[in-house]
Amino acid sequence: MAGKFVLEVCAYNSQSCAVAEKAGAHRVELCDNHHEGGTTPSYGSIRQSREKISIDLYPIIRPRAGNFFYDKEEIEVIKKDIEICKELKCNGISTGVLLHNAEVDKEHLKRIVEWAYPMKVTFHRAFDFTPDPFKSMEDIIECGCERILSSGQETVAIDGLELIAKLVKVAGDRILIMPGAGVRASNIERIIRKTGATEYHTSARQKMTNSAVLRRAELMYLGHTYLTDENELRDILNVGNKTVRRYS
Repeated sequence: MAGKFVLEVCAYNSQSCAVAEKAGAHRVELCDNHHEGGTTPSYGSIRQSREKISIDLYPIIRPRAGNFFYDKEEIEVIKKDIEICKELKCNGISTGVLLHNAEVDKEHLKRIVEWAYPMKVTFHRAFDFTPDPFKSMEDIIECGCERILSSGQETVAIDGLELIAKLVKVAGDRILIMPGAGVRASNIERIIRKTGATEYHTSARQKMTNSAVLRRAELMYLGHTYLTDENELRDILNVGNKTVRRYS
């Protein structure tokens, strides 16, 4: 494994972006709608986050929840959202597009990479829904993406370590394989030692207590606000850096 431990934080608001940078993270994936698995953040959220942090900012480009098979109108939305990210001087985007059979949609992914340039492109966990991860990796490399975020096609990365390790080995220096989903200080050493990856992804989120007075709250589910846990991030970085130094 390389001698540097790189940590990306999945953040759901500009406050969490600031926490991530303060704790020492290297990059932020900015999302909206935690309960839908992450969708494209608003213009205001991207702009405010960009103004708050100097580390790399990669907004997720996902126009809706559900599958990753997009029609013509949705592809146009994706294109316009990419243009906004370029306008706001983001460093890259995180996205994923699949065909109806869940294979990588190479035609549209190539266009997305072209639209995003000179921003970089991460292919997010849509990868984990594909039927053949090794073929999918080759397709994504062909399309020009910088990295793949994966839990090893399991719910959490700690259960997908065997596949992640194989992907890292086969990928070599052609593309980065970034383990993510359920990455915590309590398991990061095992993930590093097993996979040999150099970049890792965590949300390290904590649910915030609602301090506002709600009358007739039973009328609707209002959801929860999440904030990145600075202490957890620092712990992940501490363990990760020590592990990489020990086994490099």
